[in-house]
Amino acid sequence: MPTNYAPYAQSRQGSATFEVRTAGDPLGSIAAIREAVRQIDPDLPLINVTTQLDEVERRFQQEKLFAQAYALFGGLALLVASVGLFGLMSYSVARRTNEIGIRMALGAEGRDVLRLVMRESMLLVAAGAAVGLGGAIAASRLVSNLLFGLAPTDPTTMAGAITVMMLVSALAGYLPARQASGIDPMVALHYE
Repeated sequence: MPTNYAPYAQSRQGSATFEVRTAGDPLGSIAAIREAVRQIDPDLPLINVTTQLDEVERRFQQEKLFAQAYALFGGLALLVASVGLFGLMSYSVARRTNEIGIRMALGAEGRDVLRLVMRESMLLVAAGAAVGLGGAIAASRLVSNLLFGLAPTDPTTMAGAITVMMLVSALAGYLPARQASGIDPMVALHYE
């Protein structure tokens, strides 16, 4: 914004703002600045003495709070997605216990069952990641004014988010898959 600086002695308003540049530590110069102001006008109190760095920090305090809230809610969303995927895969394995038992009775080994269940899990995750990526690109215009120094469709950030989801989903799918690979065929055939 356009700014007009007027000498303090020429404009007698109720308050004044001083901008001081120092070569050293700004906080160490406060006593000298107070003394210089006292010599010019002993009735002018100095309040709200801050550094430019403090002003910048205060200016971006709300944005930092929003960023922390977004990170918290993103972490909670990741946790809910992980628990949901784990529950879905556990349910899928439990529903297919009979089928898995038949496969193992016919000669399938534990690693084959593990591969089968993991492939299903990762297909679900890949489909979800594709839909999520499309939604993120479509919604990128809504958050573009909240991003500082980052493009709304930054490929590195999106690839990182997809990689994290894939890793978390692989872990959530691996636990039921490992459980399914250890099923005793006789127990599975008598299941239900």
